[in-house]
Amino acid sequence: MRNCAGVFASGFSGFITNSTYILLEKLTVIYQRLILIRDLGIDEFVCYSDSLICISLITGTVGNFHVYATLIPDITNLIHTSTVSLHHTIHEGNQCADFLAKFRATSDYALTVHVSPPDGICILLMSDAIGTFFSRE
Repeated sequence: MRNCAGVFASGFSGFITNSTYILLEKLTVIYQRLILIRDLGIDEFVCYSDSLICISLITGTVGNFHVYATLIPDITNLIHTSTVSLHHTIHEGNQCADFLAKFRATSDYALTVHVSPPDGICILLMSDAIGTFFSRE
């Protein structure tokens, strides 16, 4: 998470147990991000995801028998209790999240909150803050 000036504010990583499905991982990351926002007392937040499927599931109607029918309403409830807007970004433009996802994959911990940037992410944060353009090939 970065503030409006692009400066690192907080982040998290961790191992998602029993997860072999990327959709579950991406929904869990959005959920954990919203929990962290709530716990930090942040009222306004813009949340980016590189998964259009996740955004569609969260902003649309999910049937009672959907495999993630309990997780998705939890996410929408967190969104509606604060001023959070959810937007799509291309994978190439989400390199900090990709870095933390790879960081998470090497972890044995369920959740680690980073109050300072983990080693290796600073260059990505700087590129993002100056508005580096990423083309999609």
